Amino acid sequence: MSISVVISTFNRAKILEGCLESVKDVADEIIVVDNTSSDNTVVVAKKYTPHVYTRKNNPMLNVNKNFGFTKATKEWILYLDDDERVTDALRKEILQTIKSGAEMDGYDIPRKNSIFGKWIEHTGWYPDYQLRLFKNGKAKFPEVHVHEMVKVDGQVGKLTSPMVHQNYATIEEFVKKTALIYAPNEAEVLLKNGYVFSPYDAIRMPAKEFLSRYFAREGYKDGLHGFMLSCLMAFYHLLVFGYLWEQNHFKDISSEKFIPGLEDEAKKIKKELSFWTYTTKIAHEKNPIKKNILKILRKVS
Repeated sequence: MSISVVISTFNRAKILEGCLESVKDVADEIIVVDNTSSDNTVVVAKKYTPHVYTRKNNPMLNVNKNFGFTKATKEWILYLDDDERVTDALRKEILQTIKSGAEMDGYDIPRKNSIFGKWIEHTGWYPDYQLRLFKNGKAKFPEVHVHEMVKVDGQVGKLTSPMVHQNYATIEEFVKKTALIYAPNEAEVLLKNGYVFSPYDAIRMPAKEFLSRYFAREGYKDGLHGFMLSCLMAFYHLLVFGYLWEQNHFKDISSEKFIPGLEDEAKKIKKELSFWTYTTKIAHEKNPIKKNILKILRKVS
């Protein structure tokens, strides 16, 4: 059994080498798709492989990833983003899996996201399974959403050893990616799926995301990182609403009509925030009497 590693990259010369270095001992072939970089990305890539293809940068990032899959000649494809790393444990598990006669057509791989210098264990970022290992010719990206998963024609299993994702390193990087790539794409997909515009989504969407990240997905366990990431993801969803509003020609609504509904939404959010706050306190309270008191307070709140 043999493996083609496929990487699509753009202006990432400084971090690409770390990715390539991590896969050199698992790859029988490395395919790099350069999205017309203006830095030394191609120079770095050619240190590790002759199979470097330059393509026009595409806002739908997965188009060029799929192109890379068509250039792979080995039996298995391992796809990585340029800021991801294969650990020694994952390399051994991948090789053992395919050499033992893998029954599955593809495998999800858990991913450890390092954001702002810390491994984020909660907040919806772990185990963050990504379908990255699959039989050649059995999978591709649908090319609908920039955050979509590879679709496999067949059965999918799971590996246990995680890859490492050197995710957002700065606030600037987060804002640029979300504002210029992810948010407009998210809005486009929502509109294609029949989204009906509501001005109150300006508060609903960010609030729902924050509560989901910080409480439901236990972002509070990640400390200040978890809180700030929950806030930043709420900001991301506010941007999504902004693009939806723009597509509705910046539809106006008078304050006389808007404020009463806004007050209703604020009351709902306050009630939900109270519920999650008490739920979190209950989960951490060891005294059974105090726990029951908190449950009562949650119910009446």
